[in-house]
Amino acid sequence: MSRNIRIYWLTKAICILAVLSTGSLWAQSAQTTPGGAPVTLKQAFDAAWARQPESQSLATRRDAAEARRQSANRWTAEPPTLELSGKTDQINKNQGSREYLVGVALPLWLPGERDRTGALADAESRATDSRALAAQLRTAATVREAWWNWQRAHIEQALARERLSNAQRLAADVARRVKAGDLARADQHQADGAAASAEVGLAEAISLLATATQRLRALTGITPTIQNMNVSAVADEPLPAAAIDFAALESSHPAVVELFDRAEVARRSVDLSRAQTRTNPELILATTRDRSAFGNAYQQTITVGVRIPFGSESRNRAKVSQASAEAMEAEGQLRLERERLIAELDAARVRIDSARTQLSAAEKRALLARESRSFFEKSFRMGETDLPTRLRIDLEAAEAERQSARIRIDLATAISALRQSLGLLPEQK
Repeated sequence: MSRNIRIYWLTKAICILAVLSTGSLWAQSAQTTPGGAPVTLKQAFDAAWARQPESQSLATRRDAAEARRQSANRWTAEPPTLELSGKTDQINKNQGSREYLVGVALPLWLPGERDRTGALADAESRATDSRALAAQLRTAATVREAWWNWQRAHIEQALARERLSNAQRLAADVARRVKAGDLARADQHQADGAAASAEVGLAEAISLLATATQRLRALTGITPTIQNMNVSAVADEPLPAAAIDFAALESSHPAVVELFDRAEVARRSVDLSRAQTRTNPELILATTRDRSAFGNAYQQTITVGVRIPFGSESRNRAKVSQASAEAMEAEGQLRLERERLIAELDAARVRIDSARTQLSAAEKRALLARESRSFFEKSFRMGETDLPTRLRIDLEAAEAERQSARIRIDLATAISALRQSLGLLPEQK
């Protein structure tokens, strides 16, 4: 058995094993789309967001923020305390002395504390929502990356499978012509070698697709349905209607709003800490019922008082300093985030323009390569072109198709990057 034949059957076995292993991985999927329908980017994002800890804890965080807001609306700084006491001389003199006291202590707000507590609760409520939106945007970035890697791997597999089909047809044609004596046996070895190379490429593409599929499945819990993909029709995201200046997005971009709300919470915490210079004073209301000895009537008294603790300048110094440091940190991160997003926005726009230019040239090259391949196929059948030239033309055509498909994915990825930099979540086109 010649060396080329051995390589052919070895690569064929590798390809079969890759297909079998990939099929077993897909069979382990925890969830598939209803009815086996293809998964869209929007569906993948929704599934991934539902699995995120931030999504699962969002309702509880909102309940906690509402509870803090209700706490700020109370008339007292803390819940009232009830005091019950009794005094008797029964253990020592036992002259009938008795005293019973029932009192209530009402913690009072410090000057400005109630308003500042309410402002802090409002800021924390807004921060809860903005934190969720920012987490959604971070999840969208991860899903978009995994999604387009999967799309790229899927197209690579489709092109590799098409290349293998063409190579096998050519090898079969060469084998018939060798048997008829029209071509030399060396030509059959070259055709079989090209088919073996195509099988190796298909096995590699299948392996990459399996990796990309499992990555997407780990994020979403859904294994995308593998169907025949039209290489020329990529389901990209809708392009934003107009180029928007980032300066107009500072009030709506989730990443900026999250940091702004974090800084606002820290500033409100500083204001509240500066108002809480002492323990809350207490209004005391009590009634006492007592007698001095046996035979004396009980007397009823009412007590109204105020307990005012002394303040200390250093009491909340650590709390104020900590909140001030958090505010400074959040404001610094906000400045850096603005600069980073502006750079990403500019880069995404340049990538889209570049990808469009490249795609136009790549599609033209692919069209010319397909036409050239059809010309050389005819001339090869007529015996006017040798096999090495035919193989070279096939390889160039396959590479042109692959380049065009990759650039088409790059353009879709650039559109996703632009939407990501604008703070837009995946949408159905």
